[in-house]
Amino acid sequence: MPRYIFITGGVVSSLGKGLASASLGAVLQARGFKVRLRKLDPYLNVDPGTMSPYQHGEVYVTDDGAETDLDLGHYERFTGVAARKSDNITTGRIYLNIIQKERRGDYLGATVQVIPHVTNEIKEFISESNEDDADFVLCEIGGTVGDIESLPFLEAIRQFGNEVGHENALYIHVTLLPFIPTAGELKTKPTQHSVKELLSVGIQPSILLCRAEREIPDDERRKIALFCNIKKECVIPALDMKSIYQVPVSYHKEGLDEQVLKYFGLKAKEPDLRRWYEIMEHIAHPEGEVTIGVVGKYTSLLDSYKSLSEALMHGGFANNVKVNVDWIDAEIFEKEDCSVRLASVDGILVPGGFGERGTEGKINAVQFAREHKVPYFGICLGMQMAVIEVARHKAGLNDAGSSEFGKCNNPVVGLMTEWLKGNELEKRDERGNLGGTMRLGTYHAKLAANSQVREIYGDDTISERHRHRYEVNTTYKKQLEDAGLTFSGMSPDGRLPEIVEIADHPWFIGVQFHPELKSKPFAPHPLFTSFIKAAVEKSRLV
Repeated sequence: MPRYIFITGGVVSSLGKGLASASLGAVLQARGFKVRLRKLDPYLNVDPGTMSPYQHGEVYVTDDGAETDLDLGHYERFTGVAARKSDNITTGRIYLNIIQKERRGDYLGATVQVIPHVTNEIKEFISESNEDDADFVLCEIGGTVGDIESLPFLEAIRQFGNEVGHENALYIHVTLLPFIPTAGELKTKPTQHSVKELLSVGIQPSILLCRAEREIPDDERRKIALFCNIKKECVIPALDMKSIYQVPVSYHKEGLDEQVLKYFGLKAKEPDLRRWYEIMEHIAHPEGEVTIGVVGKYTSLLDSYKSLSEALMHGGFANNVKVNVDWIDAEIFEKEDCSVRLASVDGILVPGGFGERGTEGKINAVQFAREHKVPYFGICLGMQMAVIEVARHKAGLNDAGSSEFGKCNNPVVGLMTEWLKGNELEKRDERGNLGGTMRLGTYHAKLAANSQVREIYGDDTISERHRHRYEVNTTYKKQLEDAGLTFSGMSPDGRLPEIVEIADHPWFIGVQFHPELKSKPFAPHPLFTSFIKAAVEKSRLV
């Protein structure tokens, strides 16, 4: 039976429960244990797939096609353990499951209630099959203790701890110690109140992770321990770091993993944290720096591109350079000349997105990159923008566009069902207002011999994660190829374009998938490694 660790948060949101969970998982893994991480979200959406990135940040997609919370990206990047559909659930999904069971008569006429039916459904999710024999299952509870939305989850994990035995369940509470400049001290009262709120639902945390911007004096730790009914050594400072990749080492130095093992009565070898020290060395002592211009739609909330920004940083690790990102609202380039802003960047990246807003600005950025030989990386919609740009300015299709944005005479991008039929498509009827079709999760692609991407990947076949509804229209493939665009990656059946590139350009690649979702700090994605290398070479030419 695995040991269960529940991570809750109090006082304010955005304290970093996801990073805390991922970091603890990484350190336990470094000690030789197998870990799996799960996220319970209190909102009523079935999943974040229908939510604006401005509301909840990016949608993280798993290999098996789940649209999940961005914290699962942290889990994967820190542990390397691929997340699954069974690792993220929401209140909406729980209630949907319950209502479907009730309509089928599964409850045999019983009155369906929060207790026991909702809490039972949550507990079933927590104890979902442990087929990889994890030693620890870490469950992060979204939201903030005291919010009404979180109450069923807190009640469920309270029950769960009683059922599996307290020797198999540990509660860690992440809280805040604000510094009041006028008083010149850290304040412990918010932490005390947060723990009191948790105690009111029957949960006594055994470890406190105290977020603070400066060192926590021993007297303050003793005070917190006294008022929160825990040992002083279990009050763990969680200080602000310059980089999130310093957190696993920091938590180990503060004794978090030691206290976790002591709670469960376990002994283990000292953690092998060499990979994290190497990453910290890259961060502290880069050999240079490059600037990448990201021309996107959601640049005012950077969590919308969380995996992307991390993957760019990983590409920097692989080349031992610091990557500076210039986040540019694509709409700006619909009103002004993009050459002024883009003249100083070493690479241009257009990320994924949905909807028409800002697309003409993105196309202008693609044109600048192509004509001025600036390394260009198009991801998902960014690939489609590259295809439209080449169609308009090289293939003579002046009115080329995407049917996503309305009718056009030359839809070089369109819904798959407009010209394709087949089992590549995943029906999404359960999504109601979205309907239609979408490619979600892992799909394979065949790479063309002698292509740049074949050299980058070092393989003929690749597997990458997708999240999109529109595809490049192969009806125009011949015209686009004649215009200089190479279709260097195709689906195994040859019907769906996966990668395009321009041979006579230093680095111009568009991909229909999302490579950022598979990049890790200790295993940077080859496309990001190659893209940053090209940016470094461009910077040295200036």
